Amino acid sequence: MAFSANELERYARHIVLREVGGPGQQKLKAARVLVVGAGGIGSPALLYLAAAGVGRLTVIDDDKVSLSNLQRQVLHTTPDIGRPKAESAADAIHKLNPHVKVEPHAERLDANNALALVAAHDLVLDGSDNFATRYLVSDACFFAKRALVTAALGTFDMTLTTIRAHEKGADGTPNPTYRCLFPEAPPAGTVPTCEQAGILGALAGVAGSLAALEVIREIVGFGEGLVGKLLMLDARSLRFETLRYRWNPENPLSGKSPTIRDLAGVMSA
Repeated sequence: MAFSANELERYARHIVLREVGGPGQQKLKAARVLVVGAGGIGSPALLYLAAAGVGRLTVIDDDKVSLSNLQRQVLHTTPDIGRPKAESAADAIHKLNPHVKVEPHAERLDANNALALVAAHDLVLDGSDNFATRYLVSDACFFAKRALVTAALGTFDMTLTTIRAHEKGADGTPNPTYRCLFPEAPPAGTVPTCEQAGILGALAGVAGSLAALEVIREIVGFGEGLVGKLLMLDARSLRFETLRYRWNPENPLSGKSPTIRDLAGVMSA
């Protein structure tokens, strides 16, 4: 998979990095990444993944661009208001890097389409804004044996982790699932929405950029990944902390007595 002269110049600052180089850039070009959500996290993540030269990006989002999105969702612009976010995202990516192939899906991810979409990619980045979708994406990645980078935003905080629940650690213990980290979703109504509580716009940029960085590290294969580690940022103090978590043998997906055998009913669970 040779690079054109244009690509060599475009990715020159990557290629000179010892940890990336030509082989790493080739891995990025060959990679297929599914991004769930083109909102606060997905917007900066998609821009940096496209700029980095990820060869194929698929974007799924059933929402449309609204004026209130533009305070943080930097992938979209004022003329995009009213357009499907997936289509707006595809146009922005084409403008930034025409070497990247983009497949927009202006639809909701659900139990009917999740497994096929996930299985068609090498890695998934989840930037969704609700627990039901996060459980669905994580479960689909487990069944399809795909790595997952998942990030979440609060008003002044963010979290990020990588999940390879279909693999085992060096000690032979299964890697943890999203359900090991969050066994149950918070009761309905206890977590305010972005519309209700607000969100610091630049924090979404930090979260999406870190998620893109983790995806790039997973693809190229350098550094110490976030499997079994939850990276947390408090924007008020600018403090990063890392929480370690392990496989829970009682979890219903990959525990000793699993009860989740497929994606049916996950969205309503």
